[in-house]
Amino acid sequence: MTAARGIRRAQWAAGSAVALALLFAGVATVAAARGDTSDGKQSQAASAAVRVPATDSADAGFARDMAVHHQQAVEMSFIVRDRTQDEEVRRFAYDIANTQANQRGMLLGWLDLWELPKVAVAGQEPMAWMATHGDQDGRSAGDGHDMAGMDGMAGMGDMTAGSGSGFTAHDGALMPGMATRTELDRLRKADGKQAEILYLQLMTDHHKGGIAMARGCAELCTVKAEGRLAQGMVEAQQSELDAMAQMLSARGAEPR
Repeated sequence: MTAARGIRRAQWAAGSAVALALLFAGVATVAAARGDTSDGKQSQAASAAVRVPATDSADAGFARDMAVHHQQAVEMSFIVRDRTQDEEVRRFAYDIANTQANQRGMLLGWLDLWELPKVAVAGQEPMAWMATHGDQDGRSAGDGHDMAGMDGMAGMGDMTAGSGSGFTAHDGALMPGMATRTELDRLRKADGKQAEILYLQLMTDHHKGGIAMARGCAELCTVKAEGRLAQGMVEAQQSELDAMAQMLSARGAEPR
């Protein structure tokens, strides 16, 4: 096992432990807020200290949107595992699939605990929470810039939805960095080195968009555990961006 591979596996194991700890903490917190105690009595102190997010909050919006974003990363990772025999890329894709499936479960679990819909209701477009709640706070996520100016948004074109977000859904790409249906079809048809390069390029874009979204939650989300998870996503995905740049370079390619 190479040192880099060992570091990735250690990071995944640590991330899983943190994710589980945060989820259990969320369960206890929401249970206390609802009064789901052994004697059936609600703690007034817990009720005063805990506020379940509203369905149109940044907390709920990020959980819903990032769950969708993560699902596509898992899908792309399993596609490339069937399209190449390169063990480095296959292991990397497997690590991403496991990590993001784990985090997706946490996000959906929080929505369930908050008794909020797991999909956007009518009138709630993807990414609207970033522009809406940033403006309400007198700022936008990303150090005072709107979404179009955030790190990871540049060069993404008109592929995001959300009123005021400066992003329009395109060919199945609902949020920053998401691959289009056409790009996913290309990945499914590619083989070997071609599949490896396309996957790494698509996942690079995907991570850049995901990092921008996670930074938005780290600034705007009010649930501390969710904000910590979002910040962890930023740090882990930035590290993976560096690894993907190296893998692309080794294959005579570069990010798009």
